[in-house]
Amino acid sequence: MNFTDELVQWYLENKRDLPWRNTTDAYTIWLSEIILQQTRVEQGLPYFNRFVEKYPIVSHFAAAHEDEVLKLWQGLGYYSRGRNMLKTARLVQEVYEGVFPRSYDELIKLKGIGEYTAAAIASFSANEARAVVDGNVYRVLARYFGIYDAINSTAGKKAFQNIANDLINTKNPALHNQAMMEFGAMLCKPKNPACGTCPVRTGCVAFISNATAALPVKLKTVKVRERFFNYFLITDGNTVLMNKRGDKDIWANMFDLPMVETSSLLTAGELVKLPEVAAIFGDGAAINIIEDTPPLKHILTHQRLFVRMIKTISTPQMLNKNWIYIPIVDLHELALPKVVFILLKNIFNL
Repeated sequence: MNFTDELVQWYLENKRDLPWRNTTDAYTIWLSEIILQQTRVEQGLPYFNRFVEKYPIVSHFAAAHEDEVLKLWQGLGYYSRGRNMLKTARLVQEVYEGVFPRSYDELIKLKGIGEYTAAAIASFSANEARAVVDGNVYRVLARYFGIYDAINSTAGKKAFQNIANDLINTKNPALHNQAMMEFGAMLCKPKNPACGTCPVRTGCVAFISNATAALPVKLKTVKVRERFFNYFLITDGNTVLMNKRGDKDIWANMFDLPMVETSSLLTAGELVKLPEVAAIFGDGAAINIIEDTPPLKHILTHQRLFVRMIKTISTPQMLNKNWIYIPIVDLHELALPKVVFILLKNIFNL
């Protein structure tokens, strides 16, 4: 058997039984693909199940409120994708009368659907001959064929897509794509790949040349920005002062707490002397700090956050227009960034 036939045979014998593989419904496949762009299958499966249960058809999703979607999405990161899902569902409801498109040419027009996702949905729902190239496929192709082009470069992406297009099984592209992706996820892993049991290792350039760890190549161009979030926990025991974030920064339109951002980690004494803090609690006011938690590191793709919680019984003298007192019993209903949820969960047992 050739390379792709070997992978298909391996897939048929070793594939995981996953719910989105048992359907050709484009809407269901779309849900799975968007969620799995954010996380591994094991972590994404509960999210997928919750979305399907809450919104079994696209018209239900289209009728959802953004806060509901963000709450379900909580913990996945890249919250803009959750918001784009809602925009897509509403567009499908309005333009396509609630019937999710299945062709690549229609799918690529939708918000939040790029070339990879359009190819995956078209392939798995309509068996359209579109080669799907995700991180797993990049890794398999780079290692087997010994490709040193960077997978995040324009030239590299084009080269890998061309190879994937040449390999696609036009008679059963859905099975071919699933096999390629599953092989990369389960056997040809980023670290400690199972080369000893790999059915195609004798033809694999990386295995033969002992270059498995070096492939695929990825350019390191991301500059990480460090930010320091100093949250103030202001509560009377029944309610908590919360902040509804705007739409111009991370965690757009989600809830967190009143916060002062600094360029470095300050002591509590240094923090209370800042003009921004004085603007909240009153110029010259003595701020009564009950607790100051150690900073919690939270890593995003382009940012490294250091988040602390400062509990105070001091009363704010000025309330921002986006601040609102929320009953503690209702906190679990808010769409909260994961790191804020963790901090509040430890305090209020959410």
